[in-house]
Amino acid sequence: MVKLEFEHRQAGHCESGVTSNLLNYYNYKISEPMAFGIGAGLFFSYLPFMKMQHAPTTSFRVWPGMIFERATKMLGVKTMVHHFKDPKESMTKLNEVLEQGYPVGLQVGTFHLPFFPPEYRMHYNMHNMVVYGHDNGTYFISDTLMEKLVEISYDDLMRVRYAKGTFAPQGRMYYPVYVPKEIDIKPAIISGIRKTAYNMSGVPFPLVGAKGIRYLSRRMRKWEKNLGPEKASYYLGQVLRMEEEVGTAGAGFRFIYGAFLDEASLVLNQDWLKEMSIEMGENANKWREFSYYGSRNCKKRGKPDQSYDFLADMLLECADREEKIFKKLAKIK
Repeated sequence: MVKLEFEHRQAGHCESGVTSNLLNYYNYKISEPMAFGIGAGLFFSYLPFMKMQHAPTTSFRVWPGMIFERATKMLGVKTMVHHFKDPKESMTKLNEVLEQGYPVGLQVGTFHLPFFPPEYRMHYNMHNMVVYGHDNGTYFISDTLMEKLVEISYDDLMRVRYAKGTFAPQGRMYYPVYVPKEIDIKPAIISGIRKTAYNMSGVPFPLVGAKGIRYLSRRMRKWEKNLGPEKASYYLGQVLRMEEEVGTAGAGFRFIYGAFLDEASLVLNQDWLKEMSIEMGENANKWREFSYYGSRNCKKRGKPDQSYDFLADMLLECADREEKIFKKLAKIK
């Protein structure tokens, strides 16, 4: 039996929460928003050529693993990351690492997680959690979504580690192996802000950042005509699920990023970042407003003037706000 003394703390987002909790195990205290910001977790992409649950993929965060890998690299933390083709080999390696005294982060699919509430179970493969021990085929889990520590069986854990579909986890596991005693966090904060600012306002590719939001807006205006009412409603519902329910999502990520900017303003002694934090919170509320009207549209409760054009106009406002915010943040020194 191996059961490490791991402090379980809930979080707004799984991967940034796992990153914060893993570093906390090594007595490096870093908040979830700080881990999220340094890891440049805020993102937007609309990928019509990549389907998730039979609809184009909309993502409000960077790809799985990037937050942990970027944050730890910027902080000078040495880590190990593994993928495995053989599920049994992945479980053997997990046991070995736990027995060496390392708590382990895992990427998993949520649909077959037995401790998840039924309403949270969907085919989503970008969830993260920590394993901190095992005993005779039972694994001890810290999942930042859950209020308390939970357990899972060997078979169930192997199943969720090898969930199929978009962003399949493929047994991915990761963990710190060395955390410096002295860390200068200021360069990491500035680097994280610059990376996010570039992703949201500087990438020339039209499907990401503020450009991606505008691209989604243009496509949304044509959905009802090109797809028909039923499929258009399904596509809109998928955007709303990704914005409000899956992996903390759009508005939630913007609130977390606002908290990061607020904390960064104190660490860097740059008051203007607090103003950017407020603007980010206001923009998060605009995304929530889009969700509200979008959900009424899906349920056929919207007013006639709250059409797809109306929703597309709201997206343009969000894009303009974010481009303005991140072009300012790109100038940080």
